[in-house]
Amino acid sequence: MAARATEAQIAEAAARLRQAAASGVPCAPVRKLIGGWDQDAAYAVQRAVLDGRLADGARRAGHKIGLTSPAVQRQFGVYAPDYGVLLDSMVHTDREPLDLGRFLQPRIEAEVAFVLGKDLDGPSVTAAEVIAATDFLLPALEIADSRIAGWDIRITDTVADNASSGAVVLGTTPRPLAAVDLPGLGMALDHRGETLSTGSGAACLGTPVAAVAWLAREAARRGDPLRAGDLVLSGALGPMVPVTGPGVFRARLDGLGEVHADFVRGDAPAAESGTP
Repeated sequence: MAARATEAQIAEAAARLRQAAASGVPCAPVRKLIGGWDQDAAYAVQRAVLDGRLADGARRAGHKIGLTSPAVQRQFGVYAPDYGVLLDSMVHTDREPLDLGRFLQPRIEAEVAFVLGKDLDGPSVTAAEVIAATDFLLPALEIADSRIAGWDIRITDTVADNASSGAVVLGTTPRPLAAVDLPGLGMALDHRGETLSTGSGAACLGTPVAAVAWLAREAARRGDPLRAGDLVLSGALGPMVPVTGPGVFRARLDGLGEVHADFVRGDAPAAESGTP
């Protein structure tokens, strides 16, 4: 059995990720420091990085689930879900301009966002409890971003890097969970009139409800339970695609409507409304 990561190695990994975020220069994989399979060490790195951001004034907004879609798992050779924490600075509104300069290696994927009306705290949270605790759903686009050079990640790299989080764009028309067929929900993500990714609710651990139940159990086990008011990104509905330049990405989710991510460069004006 490989040796467990030391406190010094965890601190060094956190410092490496903080430096990459601050400089805009991706870093070497942190699995070289903490090992490729020790998720406890990776979550310790994640907490250390987040504690620094919270100390600087950031506020928790919720959680995100990663690596729920088989297509995304195959992209990275990682075959288990993980989670990260959403901060207030990551959350954006439909069509709000997003400066490409704030990201290192952005990729985008469509998801269902849950907004909780009740706490989900316990080691055995069920799908029924998730349904009862959900206030409403929104269509969402997650901008995944990696501080690891070339997206050369394994499970400990992405966990340590806050589940490769970057930002989230939310639609603005809430829908009750009971009105949406989540397993049967279809998704299409397009850019400049070309469909780049398709998927369904069933691709997200069978249904996004199951993904949120997994998150609730795992987060509670690690002392970071889901709370009323939390925003929860439930995981990719299809393959993520790279963001290589300015423009609008549009996701259409059956029963939830559309959401748009509008990428711009610096002070350049946002794209006008219309067909992406």
